[in-house]
Amino acid sequence: MNRVILSPATLPSSALAEIKQWLGITTTQDDGALQALLETALDLFESFTGQRPLESECEEILDAASGWLTLATRPVHAITALYAVRSDGTRAQLAADRYDIDLDADGTGRVRLLTNVPDRRIAVRFTAGLAAEWDDLPPPLRHGVIRLAAHQHRERETEGAAPLPPASVAALWRPWRSLRLA
Repeated sequence: MNRVILSPATLPSSALAEIKQWLGITTTQDDGALQALLETALDLFESFTGQRPLESECEEILDAASGWLTLATRPVHAITALYAVRSDGTRAQLAADRYDIDLDADGTGRVRLLTNVPDRRIAVRFTAGLAAEWDDLPPPLRHGVIRLAAHQHRERETEGAAPLPPASVAALWRPWRSLRLA
């Protein structure tokens, strides 16, 4: 997947407070490291489930082809723009009458070009994510992120890496996991 996060989600202080409470930490000494662990846990959630947890603005580069082109990121809420990407990297926004958009109930986003794109690549801008804010995430999902970040914090000085996510976290996240047949 050739995706760029244009506007990443920002974790509020309540997320940091949750992991600190879980770990029993009262100082600010580890705040930066804990914040990074939370962000990594959110990325691992996306890898495990195939769904972006927090809403953000994204862009994917696709090969222009006939028929419907499916975005890899899910769940897509809105496709906001398409650009023809030239071989030299410059872009030209496509008029809305040059493509169709399809958003499925399961969060899959698709685009279909109605005219040819000379350089055979397009950039699709869209908004995707399960929840707009940290506090809007379903409690089992959020708890799994906290548990995974706490697990990584506790294991930071041990040798070898255990499989991620741990079984307790995978059990919390499994209802959001979507598998696709290739």
